[in-house]
Order: sequence, then C-alpha cells, then structure tokens
Amino acid sequence: MNDPLELLENKNIRIPSFLSDKYNPIGCGLLGVGAAFFVNWAMRRPLVSGIQKHIILGAGGVALGSWLDSKREAHFAERDAVLRHYVQLHPEDFPKTRRFFFEVIFILY
Repeated sequence: MNDPLELLENKNIRIPSFLSDKYNPIGCGLLGVGAAFFVNWAMRRPLVSGIQKHIILGAGGVALGSWLDSKREAHFAERDAVLRHYVQLHPEDFPKTRRFFFEVIFILY
C-alpha cells in the first residue's frame, strides 16, 4: 500500500552526503573570492593585489552560503509540515493505493 502520510514523514533513514551541508558555503565563498579577482581585473590591477579584499569577500561568501543553507532547510521543513497537515485534514483526497507500475510494464511484454 502507498500511504501519502508515510511519504511525508521524516524517519531519518536518509543519510546526507559528505558535501550536502558544505556545498552552499564553499560555493558562495568561491564566488566571493572570484568577485574580488574580477574587480581587480576590471580595474586593471594585479589579480592578487589587496589580499584583504579576497579574504573579506571569501569569508562573507561563506557566511552568506551558511545563512542561505539554513533558510533553505527551514523553508523545506515548513513546506513539508504544511503538506503533512493538509493530508491529515483531508484524507479523503489522498486514498491509500497500491502501486501497479511494474504490473503495467510487465503486461506489455
């Protein structure tokens, strides 16, 4: 049987990958350092001049990436909670059904 509420439950069986919580901070940090390189290139300066600018923009990018990651997690948690609550309030719209995909596929062959 395919229970709609079972699909929305968090059973902690998903094991996050090693980079799942580091991807956004690292990416935004690299964007910050890249922005410092771009500003130096656009001003026709040596790319590594003003190293404090690279450090500040890189650290700011890491902080921004961490903040965005936490906001994203909060958004998806709230969305799942709203969907779970809606399914609990309207069970008649979400009947428990049997999966039949493979039966249909194997009939064709």
